[in-house]
Amino acid sequence: MSDALIEKPDDEFRSGFVAMYGRPNTGKSTIVNKIIGEKVSITSNTAQTTRHQIRGVLTTDDAQIVFVDTPGVGKPRTALGQRLNSTARKGKGEADLVCFVIDARSGYGKGDAFLAQTIEPERTILVLNKVDGMKPEEIGKQLTLVAPLDCSAYFPVSGFTGAGMQPFVDHLISRLPLGPQWFPTDSVTDVSDARWVAELVREQLFRVLREELPHSVATRVIEWRDKHITVEILVERDSQKGIVIGKGGEVLKMVGTNVRKQLAKGFHLELVVSVESNWQQSADGVERMLEM
Repeated sequence: MSDALIEKPDDEFRSGFVAMYGRPNTGKSTIVNKIIGEKVSITSNTAQTTRHQIRGVLTTDDAQIVFVDTPGVGKPRTALGQRLNSTARKGKGEADLVCFVIDARSGYGKGDAFLAQTIEPERTILVLNKVDGMKPEEIGKQLTLVAPLDCSAYFPVSGFTGAGMQPFVDHLISRLPLGPQWFPTDSVTDVSDARWVAELVREQLFRVLREELPHSVATRVIEWRDKHITVEILVERDSQKGIVIGKGGEVLKMVGTNVRKQLAKGFHLELVVSVESNWQQSADGVERMLEM
């Protein structure tokens, strides 16, 4: 959050924080990216992709929405899983509004029902995502299933195509309290450049390796000198190091190439791989990695 608020002369300016909440892989990050118009949060089909509270900022002439993209909440099996669940619940608790995101294609399931017990219906908007390609009767069936949650509003949308987004955003703005502009007009996120580059590397590792990628992988920038950036990739075991490097270094080469395409022209990216044994199994290890 910025240190100084930007006072608006118009006493009708609305602003507030909106948390994206739900199970892993419901498309929370995709929705935020589509609304902002830029990629402010990495995406993949793998659980635990989002590990931090990432803020995306949408500013209009009369409002500013600060989206808090929280980690997906699932059954924790490690200290990392417990920390991610805690981060998501904290983001939900501190927000002005909560968007409870459901995957329309997977359907409302036991995991969603469990999370539904933790929401406050009066300040929760249910977002039925991934409706692109679905028949109206299929969407209607899912809306019928979630109607008993008694949320304050329901929106079927597609984070991929953008369908249904404008009415959804208009509704959010109408629900925000009167308040100051928290971020400069041209800001789209509060994620630091170093963390963003590290996240881009982690995203490409997900995309290149898919199910082969160890969930325990972490990334951090260890050097940023002029236009030379060095990102360290950390795994828990020596066997995982070989997977991430790939035969003849082919995985690192592909990841590096894909990330460089998303950086400004002239930047040089170096990737190194290190082993940090069992870091996601201990609270101290998780704290150290997630604070990078």
